[in-house]
Amino acid sequence: MTAQPATARITTKKQTLEDAYSPPANFLEIDILDPQTHGVDKKRYTDYEVRMRTNLPVFKVKESSVRRRYSDFEWLRNELERDSKIVVPAMPGKAWKRQLPFRSDDGIFEDEFIEDRRKGLEQFVNKVAGHPLAQNERCLHMFLQEQVIDKNYVPGKIRNT
Repeated sequence: MTAQPATARITTKKQTLEDAYSPPANFLEIDILDPQTHGVDKKRYTDYEVRMRTNLPVFKVKESSVRRRYSDFEWLRNELERDSKIVVPAMPGKAWKRQLPFRSDDGIFEDEFIEDRRKGLEQFVNKVAGHPLAQNERCLHMFLQEQVIDKNYVPGKIRNT
Protein backbone atom coordinates (compact mmCIF):
# COMPACT_ATOMS: atom_id res chain seq x y z
CA MET A 1 0.00 0.00 0.00
CA THR A 2 1.49 3.35 -1.05
CA ALA A 3 0.87 6.67 0.69
CA GLN A 4 -1.57 9.05 -0.93
CA PRO A 5 -0.02 12.37 -2.08
CA ALA A 6 -1.95 14.30 0.61
CA THR A 7 -0.44 12.22 3.42
CA ALA A 8 3.02 11.60 1.97
CA ARG A 9 5.97 12.85 4.03
CA ILE A 10 7.43 16.18 3.03
CA THR A 11 11.06 15.79 2.05
CA THR A 12 13.30 18.17 3.94
CA LYS A 13 16.16 20.04 2.35
CA LYS A 14 19.47 20.15 4.21
CA GLN A 15 20.32 23.67 5.40
CA THR A 16 23.35 25.21 3.72
CA LEU A 17 25.76 27.64 5.38
CA GLU A 18 24.38 30.37 3.15
CA ASP A 19 20.85 29.65 4.42
CA ALA A 20 22.00 29.58 8.04
CA TYR A 21 23.89 32.89 7.93
CA SER A 22 21.86 34.92 5.46
CA PRO A 23 19.52 37.62 6.77
CA PRO A 24 16.15 36.27 7.92
CA ALA A 25 13.33 36.41 5.38
CA ASN A 26 11.24 38.65 7.63
CA PHE A 27 12.32 40.35 10.81
CA LEU A 28 10.96 42.91 13.24
CA GLU A 29 13.27 44.04 16.03
CA ILE A 30 12.09 46.49 18.67
CA ASP A 31 14.34 47.63 21.49
CA ILE A 32 13.38 49.87 24.38
CA LEU A 33 16.47 51.69 25.58
CA ASP A 34 17.96 54.81 27.11
CA PRO A 35 15.41 55.73 29.82
CA GLN A 36 15.60 59.43 30.66
CA THR A 37 13.88 61.23 33.52
CA HIS A 38 12.81 64.82 32.86
CA GLY A 39 11.37 67.63 34.97
CA VAL A 40 11.23 68.22 38.73
CA ASP A 41 8.92 67.36 41.62
CA LYS A 42 5.35 66.56 40.46
CA LYS A 43 6.26 67.30 36.84
CA ARG A 44 8.82 64.47 36.62
CA TYR A 45 8.43 61.69 34.09
CA THR A 46 10.59 59.07 32.42
CA ASP A 47 10.59 58.35 28.72
CA TYR A 48 12.25 55.62 26.69
CA GLU A 49 13.71 55.33 23.23
CA VAL A 50 11.71 52.91 21.07
CA ARG A 51 14.00 51.75 18.28
CA MET A 52 12.60 49.59 15.47
CA ARG A 53 14.24 47.77 12.56
CA THR A 54 12.29 45.66 10.09
CA ASN A 55 12.04 44.45 6.54
CA LEU A 56 8.33 43.60 6.77
CA PRO A 57 6.51 45.08 3.76
CA VAL A 58 3.64 46.39 5.92
CA PHE A 59 5.99 49.01 7.46
CA LYS A 60 6.83 51.94 5.16
CA VAL A 61 9.77 53.01 7.29
CA LYS A 62 12.38 50.28 7.80
CA GLU A 63 14.20 51.93 10.73
CA SER A 64 12.84 54.38 13.26
CA SER A 65 13.57 55.80 16.68
CA VAL A 66 11.03 57.66 18.83
CA ARG A 67 10.73 58.54 22.52
CA ARG A 68 7.71 57.29 24.47
CA ARG A 69 6.37 57.66 28.00
CA TYR A 70 4.57 54.95 29.96
CA SER A 71 1.26 56.69 29.18
CA ASP A 72 2.01 56.27 25.43
CA PHE A 73 2.33 52.51 25.94
CA GLU A 74 -1.00 52.58 27.81
CA TRP A 75 -2.54 54.49 24.90
CA LEU A 76 -1.30 51.83 22.44
CA ARG A 77 -2.70 49.02 24.59
CA ASN A 78 -6.11 50.75 24.90
CA GLU A 79 -6.28 51.43 21.15
CA LEU A 80 -5.48 47.80 20.30
CA GLU A 81 -8.02 46.48 22.81
CA ARG A 82 -10.68 48.76 21.37
CA ASP A 83 -10.03 48.32 17.64
CA SER A 84 -8.34 45.00 16.95
CA LYS A 85 -9.46 41.43 17.30
CA ILE A 86 -6.38 40.30 19.22
CA VAL A 87 -5.89 39.52 22.89
CA VAL A 88 -3.57 42.29 24.03
CA PRO A 89 -0.90 41.17 26.53
CA ALA A 90 -0.52 42.81 29.94
CA MET A 91 1.82 45.71 30.58
CA PRO A 92 3.99 46.27 33.63
CA GLY A 93 1.79 47.77 36.36
CA LYS A 94 1.31 51.42 37.29
CA ALA A 95 3.18 51.04 40.62
CA TRP A 96 0.78 53.19 42.63
CA LYS A 97 2.57 52.52 45.95
CA ARG A 98 5.83 53.82 44.51
CA GLN A 99 4.07 57.12 43.71
CA LEU A 100 2.93 57.81 47.29
CA PRO A 101 4.43 60.91 48.95
CA PHE A 102 6.88 60.79 51.88
CA ARG A 103 8.84 57.81 50.56
CA SER A 104 12.41 57.28 51.73
CA ASP A 105 13.46 56.42 48.17
CA ASP A 106 12.89 57.88 44.71
CA GLY A 107 9.80 55.75 44.02
CA ILE A 108 9.13 55.32 40.32
CA PHE A 109 12.35 57.20 39.54
CA GLU A 110 14.63 54.62 41.19
CA ASP A 111 17.09 53.15 38.66
CA GLU A 112 16.11 49.57 39.48
CA PHE A 113 12.39 50.29 39.02
CA ILE A 114 13.01 52.12 35.71
CA GLU A 115 15.07 49.20 34.41
CA ASP A 116 12.42 46.65 35.41
CA ARG A 117 9.74 48.75 33.72
CA ARG A 118 11.91 49.14 30.60
CA LYS A 119 12.25 45.35 30.31
CA GLY A 120 8.50 44.88 30.82
CA LEU A 121 7.63 47.52 28.21
CA GLU A 122 10.07 45.94 25.73
CA GLN A 123 8.48 42.55 26.28
CA PHE A 124 4.98 44.03 25.88
CA VAL A 125 5.68 45.93 22.65
CA ASN A 126 7.49 42.96 21.07
CA LYS A 127 4.57 40.62 21.83
CA VAL A 128 2.11 43.11 20.37
CA ALA A 129 4.18 43.95 17.28
CA GLY A 130 4.89 40.27 16.64
CA HIS A 131 1.17 39.56 16.15
CA PRO A 132 0.30 39.51 12.43
CA LEU A 133 -3.07 41.23 12.97
CA ALA A 134 -1.57 43.98 15.15
CA GLN A 135 1.02 44.72 12.44
CA ASN A 136 -1.77 46.12 10.28
CA GLU A 137 -3.13 48.51 12.92
CA ARG A 138 -2.54 52.20 12.28
CA CYS A 139 -2.02 52.89 16.02
CA LEU A 140 0.98 50.51 16.15
CA HIS A 141 2.59 52.18 13.14
CA MET A 142 2.06 55.60 14.69
CA PHE A 143 3.43 54.42 18.04
CA LEU A 144 6.58 52.93 16.47
CA GLN A 145 7.31 55.46 13.75
CA GLU A 146 5.73 58.90 14.28
CA GLN A 147 7.57 61.42 16.45
CA VAL A 148 4.24 62.71 17.79
CA ILE A 149 1.24 60.43 18.39
CA ASP A 150 -1.92 61.97 16.92
CA LYS A 151 -4.50 60.99 19.54
CA ASN A 152 -7.26 62.21 17.17
CA TYR A 153 -6.28 59.80 14.38
CA VAL A 154 -8.84 57.69 12.59
CA PRO A 155 -8.36 54.06 13.75
CA GLY A 156 -8.05 51.46 11.05
CA LYS A 157 -5.86 49.18 9.05
CA ILE A 158 -2.71 50.03 7.11
CA ARG A 159 -3.13 49.34 3.43
CA ASN A 160 -0.18 48.51 1.18
CA THR A 161 -0.82 50.11 -2.19
